[in-house]
Amino acid sequence: MASKLTIFQSYTGSDLALKTIEGLKKSQLIENVIFLSPKECKHDLPERNSLYIDSLFSTKSLNLICENATTDLILFITKEVLINLFPNAIERLVSVIKDTNAGIVYSDFYETKTGETNAHPLIDYHIGSIRDDFNFGPMTLIRKEAFLKSVRTGSDNYFYAGLYNARLALSENYPIIRIPEFLYEIVVNDTIDPAVKHFEYVDPKNREAQIEMEKAATNHLKRIGAYLTPEFDTLNSENEEFDCEISVIIPVKDRARTICDAVDSVLKQQADFPFNLIIVDNHSTDGTTEIINRYSALDDRIIHIIPETNYLGIGGCWNEAITNEKCGRYCIQLDSDDVYYDENVLQKVVDLFHQGKYAMIVGSYKVTDFRLNDQPPGLVIHKEWTPENGRNNALRINGLGAPRAFYTPLIRKIKFPNVSYGEDYASCLAISRKYQVGRIYDPIYICRRWEGNSDAVLSIEKQNIFNTYKDKLRANEILARQQLNRLKMKP
Repeated sequence: MASKLTIFQSYTGSDLALKTIEGLKKSQLIENVIFLSPKECKHDLPERNSLYIDSLFSTKSLNLICENATTDLILFITKEVLINLFPNAIERLVSVIKDTNAGIVYSDFYETKTGETNAHPLIDYHIGSIRDDFNFGPMTLIRKEAFLKSVRTGSDNYFYAGLYNARLALSENYPIIRIPEFLYEIVVNDTIDPAVKHFEYVDPKNREAQIEMEKAATNHLKRIGAYLTPEFDTLNSENEEFDCEISVIIPVKDRARTICDAVDSVLKQQADFPFNLIIVDNHSTDGTTEIINRYSALDDRIIHIIPETNYLGIGGCWNEAITNEKCGRYCIQLDSDDVYYDENVLQKVVDLFHQGKYAMIVGSYKVTDFRLNDQPPGLVIHKEWTPENGRNNALRINGLGAPRAFYTPLIRKIKFPNVSYGEDYASCLAISRKYQVGRIYDPIYICRRWEGNSDAVLSIEKQNIFNTYKDKLRANEILARQQLNRLKMKP
């Protein structure tokens, strides 16, 4: 006998949600439909078909879902969009969850927005898929038994992170499986600016939710043996001689429009120590090379490197700079289209390096447009990076902040992967595994958002490539931390 489903649909009065349910109810596998509505939402749905909840993703609400599910399988729809199922879609989801004993099954879909339809493939879930914004699409099939255990894992009652906590706990005991097939289409009305979405997790308005997410992620890491206590290795001071105290490193390719702003913001720095600027020019063809040549002819603090190979990403360019004999005792990042906040940045960073045995320092930045007008969310200080738990929480979030500065002898050993996305994240995770990271919470960097940014507006395919890579970095790091903890426990 085929397994039946209970549908739980998020509902605040949208006609799209009602049309979705009308279509889904045509399937013989649907036994019951329950709408999840906030208490203040007034609608004409029968009382027996509604659950009034405090938050869609709270622990309390998820317990109510488990208690009211009349079947072994739950179809959870978290968005009020129109979902058009393709033939046999429900049967396919049910078949996979039964055959694999999965806890959650999800699939690719098509998305229609403003009349245009595009494929929306998703990515596979694995041990490194720990970030709280992992995309399952608007519809997932969940095994009730697995869900109930997971919702009740731990003693915390979350308001924002209940579903995130349940998903992490479920993944510890059950597979979470993506079906790489397009099983449905959604029709949405989404007008949120992609650039705003990019920074949602650091918006101060979302701080309370972020604290809950951090707690859920930390508890998960403890359960799987990947949590690191706030104890750090001592950073050994090298006796190596350096020409200068700090080097600013700018990897660049075809940034004739912005490179002057970046270079000028370095040259105006005021410091009581020598510094230099290493520009790794990755074979520019738009006049950037000639601009750098003019600068370097006038100022011997500028080291202009053109790599021998044509196959370097940003990480590879960084490796060219940090292994150069002119690189200083410390090195600090500056993107070729960004600028430093003022003329005291290098002094502040080096002073902090001298105050503590930090392997790396991360600053805070302001988001602006190209003309330096403030843009949402404004000042980004990455409060989620704390001395006590930052290196654990770093596995949940997508970045550590800017600018990033490193103790050169250590980063020379670790180096950067030769990619152009996530190269800094990989190295920062590796450093934080053993060493303390210093923080500057005042703004010292300006991140300019403009049409030339490499991550300004990304296609679904590019987002999937980037997210897959960072999730793989997280998976490798979790395995490394589990091994580190096992070694610590050996007599």
